[in-house]
Amino acid sequence: MELIRAHITNFRSAENSDEFRVDYVTCLVGKNEAGKSTILAALAALNPHPATPMVFDKERDYPRRFLTEYASRHPKGEAVTIKTTWELTDDEVAEVEDELGKGVLKSREVQISRTYGAKAPSWEVPLNLHKAFENLFEQFKLGAPERAQIKAAGTSNELVEILSKLESPTDKQKALLEKLKSFGSITGKAIALLQPYLPRFMYFSNYDRMEGAVSIDNLQQLRANNQLNEDRYRGLRLFEEFLDYAGVPLSEILKVNTYETFNAKLQAASNNITDQILEYWTQNPDLNVQVKIEPAKPGDPAPLNQGMVARARIYNHLHRVDTPFSERSAGFVWFFSFLVKFAQVKDENVPVVLLLDEPGLSLHGKAQADLLRFFDEKLAPHHQIIYSTHSPFMVAPDKLLAARVVEDQVEQKGQRRVPLGTKVREDVLTRDPDTLFPLQGALGYEITQTLFIGKHTLLVEGPGDIIYLKALSSALGKAKRSQLDPRWTLCPAGGIGNVRSFMALFCGNKLDVAVLTDYAQGQKGQIEKLRSSDILKAGRVLTIETFTGKAESDIEDLFEPALYADLLNSTYDLKGKTQATAQKLDTADTSTVRLVKKAEAYFRTEVPVSAAEFDHYAPAEWLMLNPSFLSASRAGVPETLDRTEALFKALNAFLNTTDH
Repeated sequence: MELIRAHITNFRSAENSDEFRVDYVTCLVGKNEAGKSTILAALAALNPHPATPMVFDKERDYPRRFLTEYASRHPKGEAVTIKTTWELTDDEVAEVEDELGKGVLKSREVQISRTYGAKAPSWEVPLNLHKAFENLFEQFKLGAPERAQIKAAGTSNELVEILSKLESPTDKQKALLEKLKSFGSITGKAIALLQPYLPRFMYFSNYDRMEGAVSIDNLQQLRANNQLNEDRYRGLRLFEEFLDYAGVPLSEILKVNTYETFNAKLQAASNNITDQILEYWTQNPDLNVQVKIEPAKPGDPAPLNQGMVARARIYNHLHRVDTPFSERSAGFVWFFSFLVKFAQVKDENVPVVLLLDEPGLSLHGKAQADLLRFFDEKLAPHHQIIYSTHSPFMVAPDKLLAARVVEDQVEQKGQRRVPLGTKVREDVLTRDPDTLFPLQGALGYEITQTLFIGKHTLLVEGPGDIIYLKALSSALGKAKRSQLDPRWTLCPAGGIGNVRSFMALFCGNKLDVAVLTDYAQGQKGQIEKLRSSDILKAGRVLTIETFTGKAESDIEDLFEPALYADLLNSTYDLKGKTQATAQKLDTADTSTVRLVKKAEAYFRTEVPVSAAEFDHYAPAEWLMLNPSFLSASRAGVPETLDRTEALFKALNAFLNTTDH
């Protein structure tokens, strides 16, 4: 069975969450106090796992502002807290049909709900009772006269009643009656067949942390008194589960009476759990988990000062020191505790839905990515997962459609703010900006990593440079000449000074990076320093002036001056006295050889502001929209393409070096 929809009502802040869709891995995103924990707690109480018992308590959980009106608001019975819809698998459908016949199910979807005070969930299975009767009649080979005697029955109870009152029932009718009595009812039988497949919900909070040491005697006493399920002993309960996970359960510890046997088991347990942890804890590969059981020291705090004490310690190979488990980082303690809790359910026959409240809250962003990887590789193949977060690193950017926005909504009525309660929505693009922040952050990070950054990244000054290079490459392609290799991903760095920052941010992606930059007086030192640094491979900083023959150059200097003047005229519709020429641009500023600086001076002195204002980006944008401008027949295009082709060949040579 797979949970596909849920609807929370009359529970804490979720007065009416509205029905929302559930995916196999669902992320609940929302601000603090939005009600994410409320949604998870309601789901957990539908059919709780014994390790995380949850119940609906009217006095504690019913919306407090309506508690005194409970009876009048629900005159027909207890308030419904949760309604869920589940989709049956092929095997589950087959099991029902094997017992009740083909076509007995109207749909593969069943509804399961729970109310306050209910001892078990309530089921609604969409059965075609008429078809079920026909199947039973066929199974017991009832003839037409035998069927005619009982055809008035509309429910299984009515059918049992009619069969029981027959004066001279046939053997077939008697057998059918016994079958129906064994069912209780046809609907009841269908529920009984499906009941074992209903997953149990295991709730795990960010605050569930394992204790680092426990008294064996104290643990035994709490277990005997059935106290370990109390919230105050969650850490101790986790330690007991840790011993099970490590392969040395409490019952076994008490049986072993030889040192070598005991020591071998503890070492094997330590190795086993270390392998499990380090597979998904990439923050520090030098750790080793050690399980120790030794006599208590009288100076330790009670109850660790008597009897035998079990301890979890972490040994750091790099620093050659071991520390108590409780003194490790909060992130490590949580991750470790979570793995221990999950180990309880991974081999269970009864399916489990995992409810994770703010998982990885204390983890570094990279460790949160490890946790998402753990979800995908270890959990999702076997368990549905619903988790809450407000961290962008816990939102999988390739699974944004599996995110649900959780908000505590308020309606303004005049001067009053009236609470509408916690709502869960799928339309993530129309919600409160603060609530959306984790989704925006996740998507923004992914765009940065994938849209702008590729395996082979060419850093340029700005977006205008990208457009010029793309347009010139296209023109070269039409002329059957060497283009810029499509393996290059062009990324604007914003200037030579930003290259180091870029590399610091993205060096972990193992990028192959080259730099193409403008060159002006005063930048020589920066460029030489970048060329000689360790962040780029030798020689991977190219400057435009190398291909223009000028002392200084921008990307625009690849163009013939007359062609660039023509581009300005087309972009800004310059005519008459304002029309630019190569000569006019040259004389506009004789202190520089850079075309873009000459264009700036020309617009300042010769073009009225009311007519046009020079913008570095505008000519590139116009060229992108008018690619025919670079047709081979236009004057200045062949010379421009010659320079550009030489540049592209130099850049493409970097790729050949990388690949071979």
